[in-house]
Amino acid sequence: MAQLPVHTHQAHGLHHVEPISPLPVPVADPAPEHSALGKLLFHETALSGDGTIACANCHSVALAGTDGRRRAIGVNGVEGTRNAPSIFNSTLNLALSWDGRATTLAEQLEGPIHNPHEMASNWPLIIERLSADPQYRAHFSRLYPDGITRRNVIDALVRYQQTLISPDAPFDRYLRGERDAIGADAREGYNRFKAYGCASCHQGVNVGGNMFQRFGIMGDYFADRDGAASPDPGRFLVTGKEEDLYVFKVPSLRNVALTAPYFHDGSVERLEDAIEIMGRYQLGRRLTEEDIRLIAAFLTTLTGTLSEGNQVLLPP
Repeated sequence: MAQLPVHTHQAHGLHHVEPISPLPVPVADPAPEHSALGKLLFHETALSGDGTIACANCHSVALAGTDGRRRAIGVNGVEGTRNAPSIFNSTLNLALSWDGRATTLAEQLEGPIHNPHEMASNWPLIIERLSADPQYRAHFSRLYPDGITRRNVIDALVRYQQTLISPDAPFDRYLRGERDAIGADAREGYNRFKAYGCASCHQGVNVGGNMFQRFGIMGDYFADRDGAASPDPGRFLVTGKEEDLYVFKVPSLRNVALTAPYFHDGSVERLEDAIEIMGRYQLGRRLTEEDIRLIAAFLTTLTGTLSEGNQVLLPP
């Protein structure tokens, strides 16, 4: 298991070593016009094969970077196989997608664009459509010497996604020494979160997202839930290794109170139910209703400021 990152928390003159670190305060966007162009592209339906959906359909800033659905909906109304994960703070994860098939935002973009269950598109079609738009031609020619290319479209989209962070959560302020930033229930919930072992996987600056883990360490969750149904094999689809069967990237818990439904298949609607399932199948613990209530109170303090990192407007 990966070594836990630590954060020294000072309160009332005492130092405590914590498994969770505060989210860094964002710095000024080094290329605001490029990321502003990326924002346009992120909301551009011309990137999809049938011209009906954009990246923002599955990753809405207004929905904490998700779509609020059990599974993502692609072109022609086709339902995908997995829940759309939040793109907020995604640059802090060790990999992208539930199975970690991509290690960079640039690499990850290729998946949805070509996936027949998502955007079902291709680069020649995208370049053709964008090149036919005078506004895009003007934006790209001003920002990129070689104009509209696959590489430049990806660059702009990546720069925009890098601005999607959620700083200043109450729990971050608590870790920085502002003891009253969270209430007594949340503080006790955090104590139980650590005591029961939740932080063995959900730790670090993103409260997760930095390791892979099997879903169902202390029991067969899928068999108990579905009987003979065949579950998503998880990371096994990427590596082909038997030990990666039903292994998924541990999701970040930042903004988790806003990102229901939960799990890779979006099968759980309530945060409290997700906590109970994790306790039972990942930790082998039967959490009481009070445990669950308090841990949920802690998790709500991980909601940060959901905003895009720049407000730069592109000239017409």
